[in-house]
Amino acid sequence: MIVTIDGPAGAGKSSIARQAADSLGFEFLDTGAMYRAVALAGIRADVDWNDKASILRLCKKVNIEFRDRRVWLNGNDVTSLIRTPSVTDVIRHVADIAEIREILTQKQREFVEGRDVVTEGRDQGSEVFPHAQCKIFLTASPEERARRRQQQLSEAGRYVPLEDILVQQNRRDEEDCKRPIGGLRAAQDAIILESDSLSLDEVLLEVLRIVHQRRGELAAAGHL
Repeated sequence: MIVTIDGPAGAGKSSIARQAADSLGFEFLDTGAMYRAVALAGIRADVDWNDKASILRLCKKVNIEFRDRRVWLNGNDVTSLIRTPSVTDVIRHVADIAEIREILTQKQREFVEGRDVVTEGRDQGSEVFPHAQCKIFLTASPEERARRRQQQLSEAGRYVPLEDILVQQNRRDEEDCKRPIGGLRAAQDAIILESDSLSLDEVLLEVLRIVHQRRGELAAAGHL
């Protein structure tokens, strides 16, 4: 069974997807980590980010694996390295190349074959896994998402005014929605889950309820 959880930045989809996978006993597919791994490989190779052909050649050569919830690039554990600001700064150069998205989308589809998987992103239900059995679009108001982000930063010892976070977040939302490739949008058959009034634990419980209900429906129809 494939469960997709899409949504805008700050909706909590990454942490919820991981926890849902743990609770269900499913694999977790971190698709964003794949793009970050390619970006890290590009940094290490000192690639010209304006040279799409060079980036594409690099992508075809790298070996990305998921083992024990860790991300491996060419045999090395890069789980922490792909989350650094230097990678974040260049990730768009990887994610916006159509040919790279095709390569990584194929890798993602190969990963889920024969497995029960929870995957999260912007277009998992709409583009990558259009035939997924359970699709959830997790969202919240811009103000609530900004508040959550501010709390995360505060817990990490950084204070950023809520207004600044909101401006940056709104800009990213607009960019994500306008992306010609891998743009943010809910699949037509996705269940929209608004999380403004819910705690993370409550969101997780609702996601699990949706998945269990869908599994029951599929089992009753003889599709599981």
